Amino acid sequence: MPGVPDVRPNPEVVFRRLEDEGVLVHLGTNRIYSLNRTGARLWELVAAGHGRSEVKEEMLSEFDVTEQQLEREIETLVSSLLDEGLFTVASSR
Repeated sequence: MPGVPDVRPNPEVVFRRLEDEGVLVHLGTNRIYSLNRTGARLWELVAAGHGRSEVKEEMLSEFDVTEQQLEREIETLVSSLLDEGLFTVASSR
């Protein structure tokens, strides 16, 4: 997905799944965020160390969505999570 960097969770962020949703708490700012079902799954996959192509492939197999729609949604969510300091850009391996 061009334009979407590989990311990883900020170590100051705690994630908890609550049924189909996820809750993020940024310990550095004490801000709380809510993720819907797909956002929570994206977080879990990234936290497990998957790169962007692996995340996309896994989510395509789990959700009824077109590849283009998924790419747009991932790009939007990753950008938002980066802006809020919840994700950091992964260093090159």
